[in-house]
Amino acid sequence: VSKYVETTMAQAVVQAMQCQVGVRGRTAVPARQPAGRVWGVRRAARATSGFKVLALGPETTGVIQRMQQLLDMDTTPFTDKIIAEYIWVGGSGIDLRSKSRTISKPVEDPSELPKWNYDGSSTGQAPGEDSEVILYPQAIFKDPFRGGNNILVICDTYTPQGEPIPTNKRHMAAQIFSDPKVTSQVPWFGIEQEYTLMQRDVNWPLGWPVGGYPGPQGPYYCAVGSDKSFGRDISDAHYKACLYAGIEISGTNGEVMPGQWEYQVGPSVGIDAGDHIWASRYILERITEQAGVVLTLDPKPIQGDWNGAGCHTNYSTLSMREDGGFDVIKKAILNLSLRHDLHIAAYGEGNERRLTGLHETASISDFSWGVANRGCSIRVGRDTEAKGKGYLEDRRPASNMDPYTVTALLAETTILWEPTLEAEALAAKKLALKV
Repeated sequence: VSKYVETTMAQAVVQAMQCQVGVRGRTAVPARQPAGRVWGVRRAARATSGFKVLALGPETTGVIQRMQQLLDMDTTPFTDKIIAEYIWVGGSGIDLRSKSRTISKPVEDPSELPKWNYDGSSTGQAPGEDSEVILYPQAIFKDPFRGGNNILVICDTYTPQGEPIPTNKRHMAAQIFSDPKVTSQVPWFGIEQEYTLMQRDVNWPLGWPVGGYPGPQGPYYCAVGSDKSFGRDISDAHYKACLYAGIEISGTNGEVMPGQWEYQVGPSVGIDAGDHIWASRYILERITEQAGVVLTLDPKPIQGDWNGAGCHTNYSTLSMREDGGFDVIKKAILNLSLRHDLHIAAYGEGNERRLTGLHETASISDFSWGVANRGCSIRVGRDTEAKGKGYLEDRRPASNMDPYTVTALLAETTILWEPTLEAEALAAKKLALKV
């Protein structure tokens, strides 16, 4: 085989993998072109995935098909061994890392999996002279990319001595959610994860003219049409992949800013909420990787008259969901007002660029609440007000928030923490809350 053909085949394999959008078994369909052409990929003006194939020579077609056959291969009839993808949060607190390990047989519980380790000096989590960080398997999901009995494994991180490292937010959250007072309240969370899709290489939202702007906001929210909705294939592929994995995804929609999307996870109980959000983020990263699109969780990716990206967190306790629950919700709002600064500090990096009091946000410096008011820190739904029980929505968390931190802090502030009577009385007067 000539060097030219070898190079052509290599290019074809790489670009083919980048052009696939969706879950297993879905591939791009190449156009018919004369022999000898190499795959070319350009930005498609009207393709929601953003890419289309220009040309493909016959000598590369077989290579790509054989590669896809291997990727789709079900190894179950031939071996009991499975692949476990160990996933953890890196040193920035938002970057996801993963690596694969062969396990001798299918497993049903993370306790059946061995601990593992990685080089923490390469993720900003350990010094080079003592770089080993230990992975503790904590939650298992089915792997939508490899299929079969293969799994995704959410892990948290410890020193060799068994101490949680500083970026291990799950450990602290697990302690709070295991408190008897918290477990008895069965805390439910419904998390609305917003994200923005960016064009690779130019760092500009998907569907936007490079270096320019689309029309003003208004037509894009929950919209349909190639001039209003950008990235639907990615959103749909992610939705199905999460359902396959066993993630408690409950819906998805296009957001106010073009190129921005949202999906909802929940209701999830306690620590599960954080596990499911991190697993869903990992799957989304993998799908955008395949699509050749960049995922950003920046809370304000584009400055100006554009909505930012949040991670609104809906929350309730057993007492809130029972008769008389609205009074419990008001007491929770009172507690949240008294710890506003503590929550804001833990609700995501760059959130001050988003919480301006504009674009359906409250000011970062002021705490407020209201019924059906999306310009408040805490929103209570009309349905909750009418029934006298239900849940509250904390609209302050940024899209890049750590779900373990946010959910645990909500539970701690509203269930475990008690303010002084004097502070409570002053806050109740300020917020016009009768508790």
